[in-house]
Amino acid sequence: MSEQAHFLKKEKQSVVITRSHREAAVEPLQLGQRVREIRLSQNLTLEEASQRTGLARSTLSKIENEQISPTFTAVTKLVNGLGIDIPQLFTQPEEKKAASGRRDITRKGQGRLHPTTTYEHELLAAELSGKKMVPYRTTVFARSFEDYQDWVRHEGEEFLLVLSGQVMLYTEFYQPVALEEGDSAYYDAEMGHALVSLSEEDAVILWITA
Repeated sequence: MSEQAHFLKKEKQSVVITRSHREAAVEPLQLGQRVREIRLSQNLTLEEASQRTGLARSTLSKIENEQISPTFTAVTKLVNGLGIDIPQLFTQPEEKKAASGRRDITRKGQGRLHPTTTYEHELLAAELSGKKMVPYRTTVFARSFEDYQDWVRHEGEEFLLVLSGQVMLYTEFYQPVALEEGDSAYYDAEMGHALVSLSEEDAVILWITA
């Protein structure tokens, strides 16, 4: 099953996860305005952007109007189809200026949240533009590889560090491996991969994509 077909199926079958304490605090990261800005900067119509990304015109319209939150696969299609990288999608364009250094601090619980059916990503250092890597703190909702139905894959390399709980890391060319608090992994993100929680509580990891 293709990634697109898989996630269309997941959209129809997705179960609402009731976590009242999270619902009160979660403000999903709004990517619609940024997607529209990038599309218009390339003088693309919705139809042209649809052809480039492989996403339906109606799906693109809903993303731009904040009617739906894009899945990780949809984000990957946007990145590849529009010829940008992930940091460009999540941050404003960098203004060229002379500087000896820069810094961004994210206080606990104050990162930009982007929840999906399998993860809840908290983007860190979100105020910095033009980053060469994207750090985020992720709560892993998935409990089985079947929650994905297909591999997750995208450009770049990834590093993960387990902050709490226990996870199972599935990778396309290796046997699944259990990772506990303090364990880490570095891998090629173009290789199919998926992560599920093994612990009673949702595991939490630090993820860095470059």
